Amino acid sequence: MSYQTEYDRSMQDPEGFWRKQAEALDWFKFPQQILTRDADGIGHWFADGEMNTTHMALDHRVNSGRGDQIAIIYDSPVTDTQAKYNYAELTDMVARTAGMLVNLHKMLA
Repeated sequence: MSYQTEYDRSMQDPEGFWRKQAEALDWFKFPQQILTRDADGIGHWFADGEMNTTHMALDHRVNSGRGDQIAIIYDSPVTDTQAKYNYAELTDMVARTAGMLVNLHKMLA
């Protein structure tokens, strides 16, 4: 499949094209309507679908068996620091940071 073939398909059948793309994602609720238009004619893609981009960025990758894959390479020429983080490590860091923020919110409330 070439770029031009995919582009042509997306122009000829945008809803069909984007439905197929959406099927490759891990939705909490798959959209029943791919493209809807409001009263002003403005299009809304996947309006009745539900997903979480953070879940897609981390949890889905870990759940798919990619937890050990490198997700971020940190390389600072200023501090001469280098580090690599895999998806599982990032998921743990995000969870701990979220927990810290919840506790901070409780302390300030």
